[in-house]
Amino acid sequence: MIVTFQEDYLKELYKDGQANDKKHRFQPQIVKKYTRIVDLMIEQKDVNGLTKYGGLHYEHLHGDKEGYSSVRVNDQYRLEFKEILKGDKTIAEVVKLTELSNHYKK
Repeated sequence: MIVTFQEDYLKELYKDGQANDKKHRFQPQIVKKYTRIVDLMIEQKDVNGLTKYGGLHYEHLHGDKEGYSSVRVNDQYRLEFKEILKGDKTIAEVVKLTELSNHYKK
């Protein structure tokens, strides 16, 4: 898959291991797991490849997050992304990472 980053902090976390702003600071083990998941996504041919990793809990989101999908980073955090279809293909080749969220916080 081709992975792009919608937010600068997501790219910084992946490339540098930390974000430049104070708002997006995460514990080192969260950043390490996030990096491994992005690497795993890049290795896959398409998003269907994520289904073979049950621990990721790949799912399509509903409600106010309709149109987005997510995988779990751990029990507390998930990586939300938008699947972008190319042409007539029914499987996404490009994934745009949108947010690393603590989905239990409001």
